[in-house]
Amino acid sequence: MSILVLTSDTLIGTPATGNLEYNGQFYGTDSNASRAQLQRITLGTINNGGTTPFPSSAGPTAVTYTGLPAWIKRITISLNGVSTSGTSLVRVRIGGSSIETSGYIGSSSSISTAVGTNSFTLGFDLNGSLAADIRSGQIVLTTIGSNTWIASGMIKTSTAQTVIIAGDKTLADTLTQVQITTVNGTDLFDAGSLNILYEG
Repeated sequence: MSILVLTSDTLIGTPATGNLEYNGQFYGTDSNASRAQLQRITLGTINNGGTTPFPSSAGPTAVTYTGLPAWIKRITISLNGVSTSGTSLVRVRIGGSSIETSGYIGSSSSISTAVGTNSFTLGFDLNGSLAADIRSGQIVLTTIGSNTWIASGMIKTSTAQTVIIAGDKTLADTLTQVQITTVNGTDLFDAGSLNILYEG
């Protein structure tokens, strides 16, 4: 895992009126040079042991990104040419003290020459999966408070499918983990890479 952390509580100098100052955080200034934090961004690349892309053999069955800070408000999961060794659906799960395995509400549709839709309760599951699928796209998780997270996203596959997903999940405690796995939990990630961007 490689992580670039862009967070700091230290400002360098006094920014000019109306300017943004970047020192791990973004700030706005008013006419009195008062500084208000607008946004903090941390970017981490996650895959199997920092290897890009996933190895074609002996890849992981799951990738879990842990230690996420409590101030996060949005998480963007990006898939770039992600393939698995079987036909089990790709699943995203979230958690606080542990990854939560139930209580997800939503559905996912795969669109090609026909439309297929499945509801899910055990994770945010990407509908439509063939052994030949190579997936690219994004899933965005946004909190609306009270540990409730809203999921939405769109993924395209190499087998001419577009996958749309939407759902929500209320966690038992503050989110600190995101996991990308498969429904059966045994298929391997064998190509491509994942990236997570989180914002507060």
